[in-house]
Amino acid sequence: MQLVPKTKVDQESAPILEKIILDVGGMKCAGCVNAVERQLTQHPGVKSASVNLATEVAVVESQAGVVDAQVLAKHLTEVGFPTQPRKASLTVAGEISHLADPAQRQRQQMRSSLKQLAIAALLLVLSASGHFGNIGSSVLPVLNNIWFHCGLATIAILIPGRPILVDGWLGWRRNAPNMNTLVGLGTLTAYIASLVALLFPQMGWECFFDEPVMMLGFILLGRTLEQQARGRAAAAFRQLLALQPLLARLIANPEKTGVGFSIVEIPAEQVRVGEWLQVLPGDKIPVDGEVVAGQTTIDESMLTGEAVPVSKQPGDLVTGGTLNQTGAIAIRATRVGSDTTLAQIVALVEAAQTRKAPVQKLADTVAGYFTYGVLTASIFTFIFWYFFGTHIWSDVTMSGGMEMAHHSLLNTDAINGVSTHSPLLVSLKLAIAVMVVACPCALGLATPTAILVGTGMGAERGLLIKGGDVLEKIHQLNTVVFDKTGTLTTGNPIVTDCLLIEELLTTQEAGEQGSLSKKQEFSPLPPASHPCSSSQSLIQLAAAVESGTHHPLAKAIQQEAHRQELSIPEAVDFHTEPGLGVSAVVEGKVVLLGNSDWLSWHGIATSATVQQVAQDWATSGKTVVFVAVAGTLAGVIAVCDPLRPDAKSTVDKLRQMGLRVMLLSGDRSEAANAIAKELGLDSADVIAGVPPAKKAAAIQVIQLEGTRGQGGKENSSLSTRHSVVAMVGDGINDAPALSQADVGIALYSGTDVAMETAEIVLMRDRLNDVVESIQLSRATFNKIRQNLFWAFAYNTVGIPLAAGVLFPSLGFVLNPSGAAALMAFSSVSVVTNSILLRRLAHHP
Repeated sequence: MQLVPKTKVDQESAPILEKIILDVGGMKCAGCVNAVERQLTQHPGVKSASVNLATEVAVVESQAGVVDAQVLAKHLTEVGFPTQPRKASLTVAGEISHLADPAQRQRQQMRSSLKQLAIAALLLVLSASGHFGNIGSSVLPVLNNIWFHCGLATIAILIPGRPILVDGWLGWRRNAPNMNTLVGLGTLTAYIASLVALLFPQMGWECFFDEPVMMLGFILLGRTLEQQARGRAAAAFRQLLALQPLLARLIANPEKTGVGFSIVEIPAEQVRVGEWLQVLPGDKIPVDGEVVAGQTTIDESMLTGEAVPVSKQPGDLVTGGTLNQTGAIAIRATRVGSDTTLAQIVALVEAAQTRKAPVQKLADTVAGYFTYGVLTASIFTFIFWYFFGTHIWSDVTMSGGMEMAHHSLLNTDAINGVSTHSPLLVSLKLAIAVMVVACPCALGLATPTAILVGTGMGAERGLLIKGGDVLEKIHQLNTVVFDKTGTLTTGNPIVTDCLLIEELLTTQEAGEQGSLSKKQEFSPLPPASHPCSSSQSLIQLAAAVESGTHHPLAKAIQQEAHRQELSIPEAVDFHTEPGLGVSAVVEGKVVLLGNSDWLSWHGIATSATVQQVAQDWATSGKTVVFVAVAGTLAGVIAVCDPLRPDAKSTVDKLRQMGLRVMLLSGDRSEAANAIAKELGLDSADVIAGVPPAKKAAAIQVIQLEGTRGQGGKENSSLSTRHSVVAMVGDGINDAPALSQADVGIALYSGTDVAMETAEIVLMRDRLNDVVESIQLSRATFNKIRQNLFWAFAYNTVGIPLAAGVLFPSLGFVLNPSGAAALMAFSSVSVVTNSILLRRLAHHP
């Protein structure tokens, strides 16, 4: 993590990077993912590559202008992974219209796999019927004919098994063997051994044509179920893609013909900034824009998760993909194509699905060598049983799927009547079982399916989580730091008090200092119907200076001037010092607005009386703004920013989750402590008086501290560990602090900096979503860990089991078809476990 921002020199010397997105086909397991990443990273100019098995997408980071996406796609296609680049010029709408899309491609794959599955199921039933003995022969005598079963096995290999064999061979040829390589080897070995036994009966071997048929049947069944589960996992993301409208109604000449005339339908991707569009009731807003005519209500649930429609009138902003409900409106496009909010959300969610959790690195490392290891284990299994095992335990047989071995060297086959279980065939079956039982697919799907479901669920709720690495950091989180203004508070402060220094000094001379201080402290400004020219002049000057900045306090003072219908004088020569104050020249005089440090910096003294008033205001939770004119203190203004309604409950829930909650503010300690008291926070958990430029350093200090328990007490078990810190801010002034924190959480502010800087963006602008995002992240990461545990445990147990490790003690032998059934169950279980994450939607 970068603690210090890059200097200008660093930024100029660093190469400019660009991202290339590729749609990659032909990946079957984690070994394929490893092979694709290796092929991409070996290409000149490519800095990094991240491949997602679940979404079949590769994101390549390369030097700008050095790598051609078409060349990359052609190279991957040549090595057996059909690839096409995602066109950079296409908008989200364009992608949807061209790629007929992930949904259509998946429907085609599902139809193909269902056909194969139907054929394999038929063959499976016919093959298994040979095991029913007299029952089968009394109905159809041909079912017990060995040549009939030979034909079934041949058809199974040539029709439903052909894609598996071809892909397995291609993987072997490109030196990247995959799961299909293992299955293909096992199937062909069983088929060839049975064919030899049939053609040369004098060898005394048994035929087991049912094994390749059953293996292919179970594997195709597993893949079909897995594909359906993956489709369900990706459903939320596909729904997000489908939100972008394909068409827009362009108003050709709004200044001449008026709204509603000369309407031309064009693709939404062709809309340009500044063009006027008509949106009728029931239409989706095609791009981000501003309402210029008409009134309506907009369903923004796709963006905010809130079902209550929002009223819109001229001057209000609307977001692409939201639904116009009641009235016809005209909008002026402000952001189009890939710049729209929805396009940014889609890009973020898709990028998140390719960012891997560090815990996945172990699985990726294993996957790179997995197939070679399985083939080696299979060879050793054959050697052991052929040369040693069948001689030491002569009663081993392989007649059942998962059975106790018969205590007899000879076993009569119900199909061909050949009586023997030769050491060669027993050893060969065990070796085949080892090849077939191994499941690199489970390793490859463990992380991406969980992230696919988790990020999709998050997008549905307006929670944008930027990938697996973020999930892992959130799982380790122990401290949450909140910015105060605009985060814990509403961000819409109001002026509550205004005090002229001249009035204060006059009152003090009259001996009424105490009563006036109390009166001024708690009395709001008089309404417009009771003008106070002195206070008004102070507000006018302050509003003039604040017109040059966009701070929430500036907004409050300007709103007060508008409320009193005051004219705002013209100001020039603006200067802003973040965290201190602003200055400008108004009517030929220099006017300063800011805190006491800002005045001291300019050599302006404040009396003890003024300091006491400011102290009283700050203690009651108000922010004090000092106003100086021409080098002399003129007055003080108090501004109060109320807490968000859900601030207290959010803090309480986070503390119940075992997290330390802290408050970081640029306000005076009195104001920050007043807010903290309302939230039930300890004074030790408040850091006040920190300007925006120094908030990142404050976060770094917290990170270097040992974690502390509730109430500020040191937790001895964690005191030697650094804190893992989440920073919650509004994504504008807090960008450096969001970047410095281990996890940056931004309340969506409509700016690109929130999207770029934070690891989690809360689109609904609700503080409670901080809790929900952490809960969802923790649940998703737990699914990743469960999936990886199952994938490793399954292969760790399954391979020795298939190798016959339990035969000496329990007489248990696993035949190839039983191994295939277990392998199919493994990958299906991983995907299904990820889908169970959706229960969190109903049981948070």
